[in-house]
Amino acid sequence: MGELVLTANAGDGTISTLRLDREAGRLVPLATATGLPGCGTFAVDSARGLVYAADKGDEPGVATLALDPATGALSQVRRTSVGGAVTYLSLAHGGSFLLGVSYGAGHGWVWPLAEGGRLEEHCGEFSYRNLHCVVASGADVYAVSLGEDLIAQLSLSADGVLAPKEPLVVDAPRGSGARHLCLDGASAYLITEFTGQAIRYDIGADGTLSMAEAVDTVVPGSGLAVSAYGKEPLKEPLIWGADIWRAGDWLLTSERSSSLITSIPVGEGGALGEPAAYSSTEKQPRGFTVTADGALCGGRRRAVHPRRPVARRGGRLAHGARPRPRRRRGQLGAHRGLTGRASPDRWAGTVTGPGLTRGPARCVTLISRT
Repeated sequence: MGELVLTANAGDGTISTLRLDREAGRLVPLATATGLPGCGTFAVDSARGLVYAADKGDEPGVATLALDPATGALSQVRRTSVGGAVTYLSLAHGGSFLLGVSYGAGHGWVWPLAEGGRLEEHCGEFSYRNLHCVVASGADVYAVSLGEDLIAQLSLSADGVLAPKEPLVVDAPRGSGARHLCLDGASAYLITEFTGQAIRYDIGADGTLSMAEAVDTVVPGSGLAVSAYGKEPLKEPLIWGADIWRAGDWLLTSERSSSLITSIPVGEGGALGEPAAYSSTEKQPRGFTVTADGALCGGRRRAVHPRRPVARRGGRLAHGARPRPRRRRGQLGAHRGLTGRASPDRWAGTVTGPGLTRGPARCVTLISRT
């Protein structure tokens, strides 16, 4: 079995495709798709071989790309203009619908998907300030608003009817900066940007959320203070939570000011323990992803590879090999030891080594194929 990793490189306006080599513990660059200005999010329909990628050009849109699983090449088959620069994309109902939210526009949409990945006119929409994330499980849809510290709870039927749940919203702590949400069984896990908390919500039989517990993910003694909207975390310094994923018996979160990934043990019923390990990674880790078996994770600028499942290492992550660069014709010095001093626009491969793109990897996805 081969595994492909896709990363969105916002600064370059590209998506990179890499092959995950588990034996060597490294990522091998395969291809880079261009022409996606400001691309910070995409959704993958692996069954159909399609990737839906947002771009932030003069006229914001969503591109439908065909993925060649043998070469990793992505080719654009169509592009659809949308009502705002999209921050987060997800699929629902087995790829029948595409969900998207716009942080700047404070708006969310549901688009039916026709044959060949064509976006039809949106069949549902909603509005909250600074929408940062939207995810779905079955008919349940959850949209996270950083600006209003809430999670909107919606139902999406198989024929495209979007309806509010009761209650429509569930609160996050005021001033926490609700950011990303991941779903796992009967639990939903939220990372907050301003307070650096991992918050677990129980998912009821009707799909509604209820807050169960919260754990601080910031390393004690870091000196980081609580942030707020409009502040600059690197200047003060402030907490700057980013992403969250379940990895086997662990919950992993990233924090950009300290450049750490925190490992939190997950017990019976999804309950959270206290953080067990803080693993250093490259500067300002943003988006990352985790393999289905929970053994490997990788993200912005560097792959963080436990050589065996993280559950066997007390939650601490071990670094795997960094990817080797692939230079474009006529361009020199793009590597320079992957120290972050390279000219990032000269890199033809991936963002999983330091300094390889002009912007953070805001979206990272792993695809398994036979």
